Amino acid sequence: MKNPFRSFTKFEYGLWLFSLVGVVISFALSLYFGETINHISIISFIISAMGVTALVFNAKGMVEGQVLSVIFSLLYGYVSFHQRYYGEMITYMGMTMPIAAASVYTWLRNPDGDSGEVKIKIMRKRDYALTAVLTILVTISFYFILKALGTSSLIAGTFSVTTSFSASYLTMMRCPLYAVCYSANDIILIFLWTVATVKDISNLPMVICFIMFLFNDIYGFISWKRRLRKQIEEATKS
Repeated sequence: MKNPFRSFTKFEYGLWLFSLVGVVISFALSLYFGETINHISIISFIISAMGVTALVFNAKGMVEGQVLSVIFSLLYGYVSFHQRYYGEMITYMGMTMPIAAASVYTWLRNPDGDSGEVKIKIMRKRDYALTAVLTILVTISFYFILKALGTSSLIAGTFSVTTSFSASYLTMMRCPLYAVCYSANDIILIFLWTVATVKDISNLPMVICFIMFLFNDIYGFISWKRRLRKQIEEATKS
C-alpha cells in the first residue's frame, strides 16, 4: 500500500498541520477553562483531528478521506446526541455515514489512472435536477422529524440537514460542488456548536473543528476545480 501522505504538496502539509494545531489549541483551552475532563471533550478532540485529516484527503480526491468520514460520522453522531442535536445525530449516522461508505465504493470504481485520486464526474442538468429534488424532499421530511424530537435550534438544524445531504450526495457523485455545500454546512455548524460552547466550554474543540473544516472545504473546491481542468485537458489531448 502506498503512503497517502507522500502525495501532499507543501501547501497541503501546511494546511493539515495548521488545522491540527488549531484543534490542539482549542482542546487545551477547553481543559484550562473547563471544570473537568469528560469523555465528550476527548471524543470531540479525536474526531476534530480525524475530520481535518479526512478533508485534506478529500480535497485531493483520495478514498482514504471517505474511509475516515465513515468513522467520523459515527463518533460525531454520538457527540451530537449528547448535546440533543438530534438532527446532527440522525443526519451523520443515518445519512452521511452510509453515503460516505457508498462513496468509498464509487471512488474506488472510478480512479483517475494510477494517481490514487478519483476521476471527477462532469454533471449534467438532469444530475443537478435530481440532486435538488432529493435535497428538498429530505429537508421537508427532516424538518417534521426534528420538530417531533424537540431538537435544539430547529431551523439551523434543518438547514444543516439540507447542506449535509447535498454535500454528501455530490461527494458520492464525484462533483466539485460538494465542497461548496460542505462550506455552507460548516458555517451552520460553527453557529450550533458556538451556542453549545457558551453552555459548556468542553465543546470548544467542535467550534474550532468546523472553522478548520471551512478552510479545508474552501481549498477542496479550489483543488477539485483545478483537477477537473487538468482532467479535461488530458482528455482533449488523447
